[in-house]
Amino acid sequence: MERKTFCGKENGFLRKSGVRRGNRWLWFMLPAVFAVLLLSGFQGIAPHSAGAADVSDFERISPFSAKSLWLVRQARAIIETYQVDADTKTLTEDQLVQGAIKGMVESWKDPYTRFVAPDQLKEEEIEMEGQYGGLGMYIGDRDGKILIISPIEDTPADRVGLKPMDQIVKVGDELALGWDSQEVVKRLRGRPDTSVTIWVRREGEEELLKFDLVREVIKIKSVRYEMLSDDIGYLRLTQFKQKTDEEAEEALRDIIARNAKGLILDLRNNGGGLLNVCVNVSSMFLDGGLVVGTRGRVERSNEEYYADSSKFLTDIPMVVLINEGSASASEIVAGALADRERATTIGKKSFGKGSVQTLFNLTDGSGIYVTIARYHTPSGKVIDHVGLSPAIEVEGHVEKDHVKDAQLQRAVSELKKKLSKTKVDNDSKADMEERSL
Repeated sequence: MERKTFCGKENGFLRKSGVRRGNRWLWFMLPAVFAVLLLSGFQGIAPHSAGAADVSDFERISPFSAKSLWLVRQARAIIETYQVDADTKTLTEDQLVQGAIKGMVESWKDPYTRFVAPDQLKEEEIEMEGQYGGLGMYIGDRDGKILIISPIEDTPADRVGLKPMDQIVKVGDELALGWDSQEVVKRLRGRPDTSVTIWVRREGEEELLKFDLVREVIKIKSVRYEMLSDDIGYLRLTQFKQKTDEEAEEALRDIIARNAKGLILDLRNNGGGLLNVCVNVSSMFLDGGLVVGTRGRVERSNEEYYADSSKFLTDIPMVVLINEGSASASEIVAGALADRERATTIGKKSFGKGSVQTLFNLTDGSGIYVTIARYHTPSGKVIDHVGLSPAIEVEGHVEKDHVKDAQLQRAVSELKKKLSKTKVDNDSKADMEERSL
C-alpha cells in the first residue's frame, strides 16, 4: 500500500511539472510526424483518386470508422517515435494488434469475457481430468480484485490455510494490482517442488497475511463419502470434473445400500466444473424437471437443462451445504434442489459465478472467451454476481474434524428434524391405512 501511494504521488508530481514542458516540445514536432504519415500514404482511410467506391469497400470490412483508425495510427506513431525504449524494444504488428484487441475486450468490464493470445490459449487447457501442477485453488475477478474462490481439499492452498474470499495482493515481491486472474494463474503455476509466496488481504485482519507454498502435481479426488451415523449419509463433492457424476453415483448407491434415511450433500468450497456433469448429479435427486436455464441475447444462448429421470436414485430427505467458495456448477445444483423443494440449504451465501462462456477462435490462433448467457435457477433467480442465500445461515468453515464443523453439525441437526417429521408422517399414514381396512 505504501508503494502504491508513493507512486501515485510521484506520478502526480511529474504530470504537473514535466508533461507541460513535453507538450511544448511535442507541439513543434507532431506536425512533422503527421506530415510524414500523410506522405507515407494512408490511402485506405480517406477518399482518393480511385473513387468513392474504395471508401465504401473499406467501410464494409473495417471494424471501426476511418476517423477512429486514424487515431490508432496517430497513437502508434507517437509511441514508436517518442517512447524511451522504442528504439531497442521492437514489437511485431501481431503483438500490437493483439494488445489492441485485448484492450477492446477489457472495455466491456466483464472479467469472464477476455482475449487470449495464441500461446496463452494453448496453455489454458482446463484440467478436467483431475491432475495438474500448481497450488490447488480456484480464483476469480470481482470488482477489480483477485479473490480466492475456494482452495481444493488436501492441496498446498488448503494445507497452508488459504480461505474463500481472500484477496491476492502480492505474488512474490510483485504487487498484483491491475492483474487479471489469468496473469495471477500464470505467476502461481510452475514446476512441482518449486516455491512461491503470496500475500492476501482477509476480512477482519488489519495486516496482509503471508503464505509460503510449494507447488506440486495436483491430484484431485472430487468425491468423498461416509456414514455419519446409522441413518445419515454424507456425500462431499469438491468439483464437477469429467467423472464426478459416475463416482458420485457409486458413492450414493453405497450410501443407500447402507440404509441411509437422510443425506447431507456438501458443496462447500466447490468451485464448479462441467455443466453436463452437474446436471447428471442433480438428476440423481430429481425425478425429471428443470435443473437450470440460460438466458442470453441470441436465441441459441437460451437453453433449458432437465433432470434425466433414468438417473434418479433417491428421494430421501436432504440438506445441502454451501459457502462463499461454492460457485458455478455447485450453485446450479444447490439452486435446483432448493427451488424444487428437494433440499434445505445451510451455510453461507455462495460466490455468485453464474454465467456461460464460449470460446470463439480467431484466425491467428488466438481466441476470445465471451459471456453469452447467465444461469437462472428453476424459479428464475439469477446466480451471477448475486449468489445463493442459504435457507439457514450458519457461520463457520470446512473443518476436517466433523465435531468442530459448526455448519455440518447444524446440517445434521436439521436433517434429524426432517427424519423425525418423516417418521411421524409415515406413522400417521400407516395408522390411516389400518383404519381404512
